[in-house]
Amino acid sequence: MSATEIEDPNRRDFLYVATGMAAVVGAGAFAWPFIDQMRPDASTLALSTVEVDVSSLAPGSSLVVKWRGKPVVVRNRTPEEMKSGEDVKLSDLKDPLARNANLPSDAPATDANRSTPGKEAWMVMVQVCTHLGCIPLGQEGEFGGWFCPCHGSVYDTAGRIRHGPAPENMEIPVFKFISDTKILIG
Repeated sequence: MSATEIEDPNRRDFLYVATGMAAVVGAGAFAWPFIDQMRPDASTLALSTVEVDVSSLAPGSSLVVKWRGKPVVVRNRTPEEMKSGEDVKLSDLKDPLARNANLPSDAPATDANRSTPGKEAWMVMVQVCTHLGCIPLGQEGEFGGWFCPCHGSVYDTAGRIRHGPAPENMEIPVFKFISDTKILIG
């Protein structure tokens, strides 16, 4: 074997590796704009948490804030509303799960599991019907909770589905009280 025969395979290997690396860099440069456009924009990131001042909410009143593009209702329930929620048997519920992002996914849908310990009067939930995504009307319907006029889903004062085509209770987002009068959602 001569010296040139030994050098040729190394040179060929180098050209293969260099060509492959150029192709990888070119593919990455081509794909980056498509990957980069999938990141959320600044306005979406800004809405990932919302601070709500509830100092003006008397028992029996509520307010709706926008969080992640969805309406979130914050309701200060009356003692009667809390009592009616506590009196419901789990066997009477269509959806037995709490659907509370602050609890394990298998937590039962008791009134206590739909609220926060020590702040049971406060309901914080995404006000979207779990049937087709309509916006239910508050303090309406047979149970004094929410009623979706589009298809007739009826929720109680704890946002649990009681009648109608909706398959699940309304979602409770991650939230916490950061003071006695302020709630941080998200």
